[in-house]
Amino acid sequence: MIENQKIRPAQVIGPLGEPLTLETLPPPTTTRWVVRRKAEVVAAVNGGLLSVDEVCERYSLSVEEFAGWQRAVDRSGMPGLRVTRIQHYKSLYERQQKY
Repeated sequence: MIENQKIRPAQVIGPLGEPLTLETLPPPTTTRWVVRRKAEVVAAVNGGLLSVDEVCERYSLSVEEFAGWQRAVDRSGMPGLRVTRIQHYKSLYERQQKY
């Protein structure tokens, strides 16, 4: 019956190396998503602190929007989350995939 229980860590390591807990995550009322906050939420999901569904509900995000954040972090790290540089990092990633 243990496999049915969700075992969650009390904290995970954030994108800047600091410990993240549910209390230190951005508040659910966040409307201004800076790179650090997006990266913290992605780190929380990757570390098992929250599920994708919980994040989407907590922050009123679509699954597609959150998946975009995860892809950006996977491809380019935190700089890939910058809204002003999305096209630059996207084209850089596509060029890397060709070779």
